Amino acid sequence: MRKFNAVVLGGAPNVFIEQYNPTIEEEYRCELIVDGHKCVFTALNEKYLKNARGFLLVFSLTQESSLRDIENLRQQIYLAKGSDKDIPIVVVGTKLDLSNEREVSRATIHELAESWKLPFYETSAKRNWHVTDVFEDLVRQMRKHSPDRNPVRSKLKKDPCIVM
Repeated sequence: MRKFNAVVLGGAPNVFIEQYNPTIEEEYRCELIVDGHKCVFTALNEKYLKNARGFLLVFSLTQESSLRDIENLRQQIYLAKGSDKDIPIVVVGTKLDLSNEREVSRATIHELAESWKLPFYETSAKRNWHVTDVFEDLVRQMRKHSPDRNPVRSKLKKDPCIVM
């Protein structure tokens, strides 16, 4: 069985919910196939920072304050893991479909992506825009970061990789 530990901070469940549904003290799961291997992502609270091997930092494109919160989470990750380490992180702006309510500009995202040296994605869970791309990027970063843990298996074998 392939195991990854990743934390989705500020994440959302696999099913889109119209009402705001925070992940604090809750667990959500998302399953997908990346490069022929089944991966399971679990959103957990911050106590798992130290053991996690990858992170999704999720903010709302319609709420600029949520982007500032991501900076705090990013700093917590570097404090827990060590700022000198190459840590798999993907930053995700959600609610791309709500363009008329957008508060975070693409220019701001571009500046942060360059200064943080992290990939940023704009997604819509409601419309399922670019959601899989985010998880695929993180899994590939984690594989690159820890190549010794990559399985030598044929595509779509039953043994899943588990991302927590």
